[in-house]
Amino acid sequence: MSLDPPTYISALQNNIRARPISWEGAVRAKTITDADLKKIKSIDKVRKEQRKQTVESDVDSFVVLLVGGDGSLSIFEAAAKRQDIVQYMLVLMGDMIDDIPTLTSALVQHPAPFKPFLPLLKASVNVEDALPLLTSSVLSRLVSYAITSSTKNPSQIDEALPQLYTYLAALSSSSDAGLQDIAVQEYSALLRDRRSREQFWKQRGETLEPLFNILRTASGASKDRDSDLWSGGGSSTRSGTEAGIAGNVGLQLLYHVLLVVWQLSFEGELVGDGLQDEHDIIILYTHLLRLSPKEKTTRLLLSTLLNLLSTNRSTLLPAAVLARLPTLLTTLKGRHLTDPDALEDLTTLTELVDEYTKTQTTFDEYAAELRGGHLRWSPPHRNPTFWRDNARRILDDNKNELPRKLAEILSKGWESDKQVLAIGCNDVACLVKEVPEKRYLLEKLGLKTRVMELMQEADEGVRWESLRAVGEWLRYSFDGGRKDVVVR
Repeated sequence: MSLDPPTYISALQNNIRARPISWEGAVRAKTITDADLKKIKSIDKVRKEQRKQTVESDVDSFVVLLVGGDGSLSIFEAAAKRQDIVQYMLVLMGDMIDDIPTLTSALVQHPAPFKPFLPLLKASVNVEDALPLLTSSVLSRLVSYAITSSTKNPSQIDEALPQLYTYLAALSSSSDAGLQDIAVQEYSALLRDRRSREQFWKQRGETLEPLFNILRTASGASKDRDSDLWSGGGSSTRSGTEAGIAGNVGLQLLYHVLLVVWQLSFEGELVGDGLQDEHDIIILYTHLLRLSPKEKTTRLLLSTLLNLLSTNRSTLLPAAVLARLPTLLTTLKGRHLTDPDALEDLTTLTELVDEYTKTQTTFDEYAAELRGGHLRWSPPHRNPTFWRDNARRILDDNKNELPRKLAEILSKGWESDKQVLAIGCNDVACLVKEVPEKRYLLEKLGLKTRVMELMQEADEGVRWESLRAVGEWLRYSFDGGRKDVVVR
């Protein structure tokens, strides 16, 4: 899964390659040795074939030069005070990692292959400086190779990965799309096995948040306005172009972010529920799928959804129905996709969702919405027949699970989506109207107090629905013809 290097870092590397270095001065200052200089000159500014031949003829001595050994410091440690030399050697080493597999293999078998580089990640308080940028480029490729090889020291990977992830997380938080793309491509190089994905997930507070900020921007909704997605807001058509979709997110950056989340989704059982709870991934991905500008982004969206839904059926399939994924999948069949992987995933995903929806009732849909923790004006809320047929079951089912969930939802402020409060008050009004004798249960859960508080809300819709709910309570409280039955 090789990606073209980001333009930003390629330009930096080319600039450094062109800089003159006073190697003889470094020898006189005893920063490097004569032997070091001979090795460097034998591989610097020569053809790739010649460099490869030179290194392969004496691999062990070049390993010592780059990462130390036999009582010698690596060139990066020995020349630590000469940033020009360190930067130049990082670029040169990056070239050799790409072009000389024999050297790369020997490097990762070293007892401490990453030791010279980890301090360089923290060499500057500014993550955008050349030294940490160049270091992360080399280190991510070296660690990536080690992950997929039979390295003798997996503990070295375990030490390096968290530090590298922390640096890349800071880089991905930049407002510069070029820097974001560097971080995301290096993440992708690292997420090669279960261990690296588990560590990425363990650090998700720093690693994932910036990536989902990019995806939300691309969808046309910020984290503070996730209600745009639930209400069908944001971009509503496939308006994507080569330049990007919503929020000026470039197509390549979008693709690379989707690639990282796709790689993570291979640990579906581990990450599925967390991605839904923390990022509403099902509704977000359904919306991105609706406006996906290219087949390559459509393929990643479909495959990620399939990985997550197939490993978390009981929790995520209800969310997929609420997000109207089944309808969208039907629409996608009319797009005449040509990518065979996308077509296969579309077929499998459609079958998975159809199998689930065939067994679901309106009650199941409503229960799934409550369990999902985010209400929208789905059909059951305004359907008198639904409430007449299901209100008692809603209150009694699974030891009052659903009214407890409703109370939990209404207890929040929902500053970015007041509509949730209005819908919750509507539901309380319907429950009181249909099963008045169980008002005590709702009062015990704090729902009466909460809807009375919401009568003071600034939002007109919330005030109206809360007033209606309180009105139902008062209607039965003052109705002498009906008798309360206390439920304990």
